[in-house]
Amino acid sequence: MNASTPQKSLPAGKNKPSLVERAYESIKKRILDNQYYPGYQALEKDVAEDLGMSRTPVREALIQLKHEGLVELIPRRGMRVVPIVADDMQEIYDVLTSLESMAAELLARRRPDAAVLEPMKAATRDMVNALEEDDLDGWAAADERFHRALIDLCGNRRLANMANTVRDQGYRARMVTLRLRDKPFASADEHEQVLKAIEAGDWKTARDVHYEHRKRASQELTGILEKYRLPQL
Repeated sequence: MNASTPQKSLPAGKNKPSLVERAYESIKKRILDNQYYPGYQALEKDVAEDLGMSRTPVREALIQLKHEGLVELIPRRGMRVVPIVADDMQEIYDVLTSLESMAAELLARRRPDAAVLEPMKAATRDMVNALEEDDLDGWAAADERFHRALIDLCGNRRLANMANTVRDQGYRARMVTLRLRDKPFASADEHEQVLKAIEAGDWKTARDVHYEHRKRASQELTGILEKYRLPQL
C-alpha cells in the first residue's frame, strides 16, 4: 500500500522514541500495511527477531496493541492479528461517526481562525488534486489527514484518543476496498461544507453534515464487503 499509514504521535517533550514505542510503531505499521495480514500468527520471539529487538519491548508493545483491538494474545501461541469482518466495520463506523461528529461540533464552537484550520483545508485541497491525477493512494492519505486533524483539533484529548484507536481498527478495510468503490468525488465537497460551518461557528451544521458524510461512507464500505463477499480483512 502506497498511502501513508497513520502514525502515533510521541508524548510531548520526547524527541527520541523508547524501545517500546519503536516496537509498537513497527508492529502496528506491519499490521496496517497488511505485512502482518489478517489472521497472521507468530510467537513473541519470532516477532522480536523480525524487528531485531529483544522480547521485553515487543511484549509490552503487543499488550498495547491488544488493548487497541489490533491483535489478540494467545498463551503459548503468541500473537494473532485480529481480522475485521463486515459486522465489525459497521460497529467501527457507528462509533467513529458519533465521535467525529462530536469533534466537528466542539471545533465549531471554538470558532477557530483560518490558520488553525489550515491542516484540514490543505488535506481537502490535496484530495481534489489527487483525484484529478487519478491518484487514489494520494487521495486516501489526504482523507486520512483531514479526519485526524479534525479530531486532534477538537480540544478533547480523550475523544481524540478513542477516535484514533477506532480509525486504526478499520484502516485495513478502507485501504483494501479503495479500488472497489466509485471515485470518491463527494468526499472533498462534504469536507468543504464541514469546514465552512466550522469557520462560521455553526456547530449544528458542522455536526450534522459530518454525521451524514460518515454515514454515507459507512454504507458504501459495508456494501462493498457484502457485494464482494469479503469474509475478513
